[in-house]
Amino acid sequence: MDEAGRGPLAGPVVAAACVLGPDAPSGLDDSKKLSAKRRARLEPLIKASCRWALGVASADEIDRINIFAATMLAMTRAVAGLGFDPDQVLIDGNKTPQGRVSEWRWPARSIVGGDALEPCISAASILAKEHRDRLMRAAALAHPYYGWERNMGYGTAEHLAALKRFGPSPLHRRSFAPVAQL
Repeated sequence: MDEAGRGPLAGPVVAAACVLGPDAPSGLDDSKKLSAKRRARLEPLIKASCRWALGVASADEIDRINIFAATMLAMTRAVAGLGFDPDQVLIDGNKTPQGRVSEWRWPARSIVGGDALEPCISAASILAKEHRDRLMRAAALAHPYYGWERNMGYGTAEHLAALKRFGPSPLHRRSFAPVAQL
């Protein structure tokens, strides 16, 4: 399991859970290390050969419960979406939802840098990033001022300038300092 979108000023946080199948594609790696073109090529191969599910926590949920809790909630939703109880969930990072989300019921192990070490986490990293990027490109059509099709909601100079000029959209995380300061 891995997530995408903890740091941006806008949009949801997305978690993906992935169980590799015997025909899983080769060349899996941390999504941040792969080019957009390579991620786009790997995503359908992962989806066709693996068991996977996504979990999303909205900007409103992030504002209501904080980004950490929303990430743990998205992870819980992703594992629940697999439709079976895995023996163990490997999670990129240093924390798990165990004891933090009441619905979490699976044994879990956190692995710092796991998205580069464990192929199943690498696959989840790719699925989460590709899904979130698609959501942000679609949101850019409705909110064209912020450049989300380029910055995916991160606080780039372009995004911050538009935020000052046009104010926050419904997808902005109002609990994040650059948005809250407006």
